[in-house]
Amino acid sequence: MTTVNPPRPPQLDIHRILQVFPFRHPMVLVDRVTEVVPSQFIRGHKSVSYCEPWFQGQNRPVLPGMLILEALSQIGCILAYASEPFDPNQNQMYFLGLDKVKFRKTVVPGDRLDLHCVVMHHKTNIWKLHGEASVDGTLCAQGELLASIIDRTP
Repeated sequence: MTTVNPPRPPQLDIHRILQVFPFRHPMVLVDRVTEVVPSQFIRGHKSVSYCEPWFQGQNRPVLPGMLILEALSQIGCILAYASEPFDPNQNQMYFLGLDKVKFRKTVVPGDRLDLHCVVMHHKTNIWKLHGEASVDGTLCAQGELLASIIDRTP
């Protein structure tokens, strides 16, 4: 009797993520995408390390909330790209706004920040997403993100 393994969800490692983003270290805040269903949702994570520049000089290092939101916007960008691939040399995604943002728990070095975004609304080049960031199942931050894919200007 043969066992059939269920198909694994698609994953994107850091090498594929770097092909989509114009960012480089230290501003790439998504290490891995573990699951993506185009036009629906995405899951991934960021491993938080004490060596990151924003922790230097802090007595009690805490990942700044705006960087958590940036990580959510980056994984949202990956979701948009996976849903409707665009040429990163011709187009880029711009972050337009935040709504209903709440910070619930601090994120510290050594944490794995789990990122999850769901498409709330998509029309033409505008994306509205709901994002949540958590550590060990505990919600750390959440909010609605608005973004747009636009042509790059020379």
